[in-house]
Amino acid sequence: MPRTAIVGTGHWVPARVVTNDDLTELMDTSDAWIRERTGIEERRWVESGTTGADMAVRASRMALEDAGLAASDVEAVVLATLSPDHFFPGTGVFVARELGLGTAPAIDLRAQCSGFVYGLQVSDALIRTRQYRTILLIGVEIQSTGLDVSTDGRDMAVLFGDGAGAVVLQATDEEGRGVLSTHLHAEGEFAEILWGDAPASWRHPRISREDFEQRRIYPSMVGRDVFRHAVTRMPEVVGEALEANDLGTDDIDLLIPHQANLRISQMVQKRLGLSDDQVFNNIRKYGNTTAATIPIALSEAVREGRLGRGDLVCFTAFGSGFTWGAALLRW
Repeated sequence: MPRTAIVGTGHWVPARVVTNDDLTELMDTSDAWIRERTGIEERRWVESGTTGADMAVRASRMALEDAGLAASDVEAVVLATLSPDHFFPGTGVFVARELGLGTAPAIDLRAQCSGFVYGLQVSDALIRTRQYRTILLIGVEIQSTGLDVSTDGRDMAVLFGDGAGAVVLQATDEEGRGVLSTHLHAEGEFAEILWGDAPASWRHPRISREDFEQRRIYPSMVGRDVFRHAVTRMPEVVGEALEANDLGTDDIDLLIPHQANLRISQMVQKRLGLSDDQVFNNIRKYGNTTAATIPIALSEAVREGRLGRGDLVCFTAFGSGFTWGAALLRW
């Protein structure tokens, strides 16, 4: 049975930089307040007219170039996002169309912040069962257009950024390379603790004046509860992945956690007993780009020389749903 190797990485973020000081012009906050609570210094927000598909295509082209492959080599697209460009169809088909992928299938996933890890398991299964040999896996997000950028919405608005990350996955028979295992979980009991309530297809109409008046159109979060669950579940699932492969935390060369909040990442690192050299964080530059955080961070880590052939890489994420997961792979 073949394994799934990451053979190319890429990312793209908007040129528009929004600093913490910029946000003070829109809401009652401060650079110090945001840094202390989140570790974020700036984020990227799209200009009007830029779509998620636009960003995904740019990240994908970078990943394909890195892999030394042409778009015609891609046999399937798996795209994770919680902010599709349209209610339907999914963003994946627009990416495939722009890349000229013909009739290649496009699978869209809605697993929020865990979307990339969920997408990796789906892609890995398709490659291991020899359905496809080369898959383009993308995480992309436009959060800025759905935030309440006022004092009322500051707890959420300061966290999120826009961007896209992509990896080219390919079947390999190379000994000791590729995805070792993936581990996914969900717990719907806590779905309303972090969610976007509207628009909702069961309401008539799906979005109404009342939704605007009651602020249901904006995402909401009980931050303290999300933090508590995240710093518990992420180390748990990393431990689950390590145990499944008879490995320990000392074997991890690089952990790339979902970039939700620097305090969460630091607590996960502490509970796993990892050194700073074993963890990659870039949240200070981009904020939380949800499904795109891990592939963006991976792309930057590769270009900074943080990974070498044979290194053990661990991805872990936690987000709305609640959903969470981890993946181990040999680089």
